Amino acid sequence: MARQRTGLSRRAVVSSTAAAAALLPLPGLGAGLVPTPRQTAGPFYPEVKPLDSDADLVRVAGQAEPAAGTVTDVLGRVLDPEGKPVVDALVEIWQCDAFGHYHHPLDAARRGGGADPRFQGYGRTVSAGDGGYRFRTIRPVAYPGRTPHIHFAVTAQGFALTTQMYVAGEPLNETDFILSRIRDPQERARVIVPLEPAGGAETTGLIGVFDIVLGA
Repeated sequence: MARQRTGLSRRAVVSSTAAAAALLPLPGLGAGLVPTPRQTAGPFYPEVKPLDSDADLVRVAGQAEPAAGTVTDVLGRVLDPEGKPVVDALVEIWQCDAFGHYHHPLDAARRGGGADPRFQGYGRTVSAGDGGYRFRTIRPVAYPGRTPHIHFAVTAQGFALTTQMYVAGEPLNETDFILSRIRDPQERARVIVPLEPAGGAETTGLIGVFDIVLGA
């Protein structure tokens, strides 16, 4: 699998992965790690991938302005059940724009919305040698029936996982019908991520660490 450019430096990914290890210790289950819970892909996985499908969802080729919303870097590692990095895993994300609309014909048909053309809506990258990945996107927002979330799909040799990442502190987390399907508190905590203010030369806005453990 060819490695795609993420638009972020290798140094940034490596340092961010080290930060992930410090910020988010992974709970163990025996000798291994607790796999990230599986969740539905939902109805809005793109029918046609955008021509611009890189890891920076905030800047779209041909658009002069960035997407509406709060810029948010989501980063982490892809790991196997023993905690070893999974290299060259395809990591995909998709989410609604800052106004609650997806780039998907079903969204337009159901809710009459036109998604922000400045927001890519879908992105993909591959994990680095240390399992690290990173996306630049916007802070997810709620829309009718759902708490803020980002969809993830991870594919690697011998593994395939679809899940969702949620934002810590969101009141709608308590009633979201998808998140509530995860009954075990430890598993539930694995998909709820704090988004904190970020600073520095390479990162502004918010940052969140979401390590992904692939199960059998």
